[in-house]
Amino acid sequence: MTGESYVDRADEALAETYEPPASLPEYVDRILERPESAAHASKYLLAAIEAAGTRSVVEEGERKDRYRFFDDPHNDGEHAILGNTEVLNAFVDDLRSIAARRGKEEKILWLDGPTATGKSELKRCLINGLREYSKTDSGRRYTVEWNVAGAGGSPGMTYGDVSSPSEDDWYVSPVQSHPLSVFPEPVRDAILDDLNDELDDHIPVHLETRLDPFSREAYDHLEEQYRREGTDDLFSAITDERHLRVKNFVVDVGQGIGVLHSEDDGSPKERLVGSWMAGMVQRLDSRGRKNPQAFSYDGVLSQGNGLLTIVEDAAQHADLLQKLLNVPDEGTVKLDKGIGMDIDTQMIIISNPDLEAQLNQHAERQGSDPLKALKRRLDRHEFTYLTNLSLEAELLRRELTNETEIWEAESYDDLESTYRESVGIAVRGTDGTVRERELAPHAIEAAALYAVGTRLDTEALPPGLDLVDKALVYDRGYLQNGDERRYREEFDFGDPTDGATGIPVTYTRDTIADLLYEETDRHHPELDVEDVIMPRDVLNAMADRLDDAPVFSPNERNEYETRLVPVKNHVFGRQEADVIDAIMREKHVDEATVEEYIEHVYAWVEDERITNDRGEAVDPDPLKMKVFEIEHLGRFDEDDYRGTDPAEGVEAFRAEKVITALNRHAWRNRDEDFRISDVDPREIPVIRTVLGNHDWDDVRRVYEDLDPDQWDDPPSGTQTGAVKTRTLENLREMFGYSAASAELTSRHVMGQVSYRWD
Repeated sequence: MTGESYVDRADEALAETYEPPASLPEYVDRILERPESAAHASKYLLAAIEAAGTRSVVEEGERKDRYRFFDDPHNDGEHAILGNTEVLNAFVDDLRSIAARRGKEEKILWLDGPTATGKSELKRCLINGLREYSKTDSGRRYTVEWNVAGAGGSPGMTYGDVSSPSEDDWYVSPVQSHPLSVFPEPVRDAILDDLNDELDDHIPVHLETRLDPFSREAYDHLEEQYRREGTDDLFSAITDERHLRVKNFVVDVGQGIGVLHSEDDGSPKERLVGSWMAGMVQRLDSRGRKNPQAFSYDGVLSQGNGLLTIVEDAAQHADLLQKLLNVPDEGTVKLDKGIGMDIDTQMIIISNPDLEAQLNQHAERQGSDPLKALKRRLDRHEFTYLTNLSLEAELLRRELTNETEIWEAESYDDLESTYRESVGIAVRGTDGTVRERELAPHAIEAAALYAVGTRLDTEALPPGLDLVDKALVYDRGYLQNGDERRYREEFDFGDPTDGATGIPVTYTRDTIADLLYEETDRHHPELDVEDVIMPRDVLNAMADRLDDAPVFSPNERNEYETRLVPVKNHVFGRQEADVIDAIMREKHVDEATVEEYIEHVYAWVEDERITNDRGEAVDPDPLKMKVFEIEHLGRFDEDDYRGTDPAEGVEAFRAEKVITALNRHAWRNRDEDFRISDVDPREIPVIRTVLGNHDWDDVRRVYEDLDPDQWDDPPSGTQTGAVKTRTLENLREMFGYSAASAELTSRHVMGQVSYRWD
């Protein structure tokens, strides 16, 4: 790419974004063809969210449809909101009711929750999503601009510091007035009736706003001039394309989106709508009245007119909330006592839990609570900390690496393989040297699991389950125990308060960031083990530093410390499984053998025949099934068969454990193109075991001379040395370990195993 080619691409992008200004009749013709482009604020916001589509996710163990809009797709996921799908869906449902005017149009949407739960990301998602949607054909947003020069010898309008513009100067509505607001009300209503007749949607376009004061000044000026001239078609003269044009604009902060930040100050009037510019009032010939051309229109409602108004960190602007009470349903504010302005905007306030305390300060007064009316208008949606392991791992990895890609996987196995990965992070030392530190496999997973574990309500855990089990159920939607799979619906976790408190991602991120710059007390003659941060390093640091973190109360610190042990045990189990799989890699049953067994079992259960390699229809082979069940599955022995005929227990096993209802349906409804490989053997729990799971008994049986006590430095020529060499290679090839992290992980696992080997 050359510099010129980048400029060409920019030209193309702008050409696709903007349309040539249109006359008022052309605009009306356009919206009659595309009625959705004339939508009122809440309907437009809803359309932008729905236009991005949905995807399916599992959260709290339940499958849910999630709007992709909240993945920040237009910005490569940089400000995606991870989790809280149920809260976001309820937010969209409220928005749908508001847009349809089903009794909630007076509501102000309130997004509440602790820090680091995604509220600020929502604000950025809304800004990014609306900006990009407004660049599309279906999302075009329009307003009006005026030029009064040449009407009755008028010198023209003025705005800002420009005092004598030429006739070519155009002044856009400072508050994004809707083009239909130019029409007299009866005519506008007729246009809306025709438009809604063409609209293929259950939510009609609704518009009651009149021209903003600035545009009204231009309109009145033109009307006065042409009336004096005796013009017959007065409206046509006023809205002639010499004086009025309709233009599309790109939605952004200050233009269709108003954001009031915590640091913004000024009087309530200035923060809400803007302020009078004294110098301009004096310069304008306004005949003793305040001219709306001398108003700044930089308040949050002025900027957000036509689409969206956000009050960020609302507790800092609590004095404004009561003044916003009537804006949603009355749709009007005042520049001063004599000049009103219609507002069409969807209002959203964002706060931390401290706002709730302010709102409830008079709660004991009940009927005489001065804030009761405000609380009734607020529709609260509460964000919580993530309670899904994979989502927390994704968020933590984003925080550490600035990666923005959304994790979407075909299966949970794919997702699991992502959050278990090692992560390399370059750090610069005090001497200016840059080196790469490795977060070993399972380090991110361990930190995420511990954080999630501190957020889970464990008061009503079913017998036999701990917080790790609950976390896995929430993340996968099921709990796997040997051959048995128990789904979320089978567990009664009571009425939990999951996600209300716990370790925030910022604490985890800062702890790991500190570890990246700390030296580790590890040495190896050949490997850079000192650059590796192990899962246990992360977990120990997270627990050890709780006492120094002022955000936690003493009770919270004590509780979080008690939740460390089950997480450590689970993570060690994950490392142990990696090492066993690496040791036994060459002993795994290949998938072709597994598929052959499944095919024979299908046919045997259904009393059918199969087609062999020569294309002949033959009976399923009882010997092949028997050998597989004894040697590979290890579930039965010779006593369970009469020759090759299975006993009752084997028959039940084949029907109940191997052939699931789903897979039996697939077999019965197969067509000529069906292949046994179309059925994923990993969907059958007992087969999953064959494909990858061994235990130390298997290792001891296969490698009789393996000695875990010699693992750190095995003597040359021993079986232990040969097994270790292959194991380290397999850890790198199978699971992405580095040479250093493979060495450290295998040492840690074998060190623990040596205590119970004999």
